[in-house]
Amino acid sequence: MKFFPDEFLFTLLEKNPVAEEFRQFHIELNECSHGFACSCPFHSETGKSCIIYPETHNFSCSVCGAGGDVVTFLMLMQKLSYQEAVQILAERSGLQIPKQSPEEARRILRQRECCYEINRETANFYYKNLLTGSDKRGLAYLTKRKLSPQTVRSYGLGYAPDDWHQLQNYLTKKGYSEEELILANVCRKSENGNVYDNFRNRVIFPIMDMQRHVIGFGGRVLDDSKPKYLNTSDTPVFDKGRNLFSLQFAGQNTPGTLILAEGYMDVIALYQAGFRNAVATLGTAITPQQARLIAQYADTVIISYDSDNAGQNATQKAIRHFHAVGLPAKILHIDEDAKDPDEYIKQFGAERFRLLLKNAKNATDFQLDRCRSGLDLKTENGKISYLRQSVKVLSEIGNAKEQEVYLHRTAQELHIRPEVLKDEIIKFRKKQEKRTSDENFHDNIEKQFHIRDEINPQAREHLKENESEELLLAALMWHPEQADAITSRLSPEDFITDFHRKIYQILCRILPGCTWFIPSMTGDCFSAEEMCRITRIFIYYRDKINPDVIDDCICNLHSAQNQMTNISNLSDNDLLQVFANKKKNIRFTY
Repeated sequence: MKFFPDEFLFTLLEKNPVAEEFRQFHIELNECSHGFACSCPFHSETGKSCIIYPETHNFSCSVCGAGGDVVTFLMLMQKLSYQEAVQILAERSGLQIPKQSPEEARRILRQRECCYEINRETANFYYKNLLTGSDKRGLAYLTKRKLSPQTVRSYGLGYAPDDWHQLQNYLTKKGYSEEELILANVCRKSENGNVYDNFRNRVIFPIMDMQRHVIGFGGRVLDDSKPKYLNTSDTPVFDKGRNLFSLQFAGQNTPGTLILAEGYMDVIALYQAGFRNAVATLGTAITPQQARLIAQYADTVIISYDSDNAGQNATQKAIRHFHAVGLPAKILHIDEDAKDPDEYIKQFGAERFRLLLKNAKNATDFQLDRCRSGLDLKTENGKISYLRQSVKVLSEIGNAKEQEVYLHRTAQELHIRPEVLKDEIIKFRKKQEKRTSDENFHDNIEKQFHIRDEINPQAREHLKENESEELLLAALMWHPEQADAITSRLSPEDFITDFHRKIYQILCRILPGCTWFIPSMTGDCFSAEEMCRITRIFIYYRDKINPDVIDDCICNLHSAQNQMTNISNLSDNDLLQVFANKKKNIRFTY
């Protein structure tokens, strides 16, 4: 377990305000009574469910449960360990990290370093196999796609042989264990315990970060088998929802314009044609995290997705994500003769494609065009349909001047007064706010009554005791000077749930002698997700703590433990009677 001195952590949080960290990721903050409110970056929403509390250096989302301090925020946003997040914040603020033993540093960093090493060896294996292996199908495929040797070399493209164990045997001879190969996801383990290569008979696309570390792989089949593309699963160094293909090239000349393409081959074709500023998502639709990542390297993004229905729907989703992070988006319209950049450049050349980029439509124009598509604006039904659809698009324009321009233009098309259209937009926004509020309410109901609590699965079985435990933990966090008074009456064994017992044991270790508490004082004892729950407890019970409540909570836990002890001593018949009595008394309240 790694703990940092309290004074160091407090200074770290003071020098790195959590609100400023949110702004670094282009998250818009609005002032509120507690501090700031914003759309939560960890789930899709249009409301402001995430609250930042500057006084306590914390944030908390009332919908998805995300929360913590600036350390937790970085851990969640960039998939970092506790140690790595602290390291980044300390370097940024000029703080010297208290020394740690070499053994501890190796323990913390070994998993990530091991994955980097295995990925590097794996990429070399696939690359050499593509060029010198006996199976030439991978090389034939890339040749057919008209990739030059220089492009193949630049991206380190490779070929996974049609063999279940060739990579495994190669890496095992290099000294890596089966557990390490599974950790890096270059190998998998079957249900009967056999380890086998993850990628087989596929062209391989290494995925790199900005430091040119190989963090994962994408693999494409050479026939019509499914899935067409296979990607590395999440590992200590890779999260497909938080990384981008080819960012190591596109992110070098910033700020500027980035092209968001749909797949690996589109990006590579653009690179080969001289467009080094293209990236692609990793086998999934774009995520909010990827939109924020692009916003760090671009002042404008051009979305270049396929012209089919799926591509156009994906474009709409991407526009919403870029709108949420304040990044201007343009849409590339490719002629029907070519469905993607790769085909277009092959047919018409790079210069024609450059003209397409220059004439890319702005996102609002693209969305309004889609609203008009298939409608006859000369008819009343066509006008009404266009009005309903355009109101949604216009309501999402954040810039007041830009909205005014489009509002007047659309009103002219519909031959109505701008005031009428503006009233419709106001009505639509009010409906959206109510819908969001209702959805948040139902989400919370679902979480409370139907969904398994992955952090503390025992909570649902012991609702009363769970609340008592949370309140006692919050009392310790807010009043560490009372730690001796509480711990003298309550042992870890008195806790019903394992998760809360673990928190209590850690607090008992770190709080003696403290006059204040911040969640990061628990060090690396908890995952980022567990830190979210600890922060929720810390914030939620702040104003609910008093001596009488603490006494009641301790009594509740002692009573529950005594009841469990008594039940364990009952005969089978007596135990059945207890359950029968409980069943008679069950009632539901809303």
